[in-house]
Amino acid sequence: MAFESTEHAQAYWKENLGIMGTLLAVWFAVSYGAGILFVDALNTVQFGGFKLGFWFAQQGSIYTFVALIFIYVVRMNALDKKYNVQED
Repeated sequence: MAFESTEHAQAYWKENLGIMGTLLAVWFAVSYGAGILFVDALNTVQFGGFKLGFWFAQQGSIYTFVALIFIYVVRMNALDKKYNVQED
């Protein structure tokens, strides 16, 4: 990975950290928030015959994590192309 300048490298890593911070915030909100903090409010809704709080704690968080991985890949590929450091 060769950057054109130190400024490009710093800008790349700043955007990279922004992407990771955003995705980690979503991960935290789904795993901790939906599975633990908001479980009582979510349990008032049924999803597939199960209370939504239980579903998020068991299945929804897993689906969210997989989606976050794909989002990270897409966003990082776009960032690599933006700074011309993509793999061939």
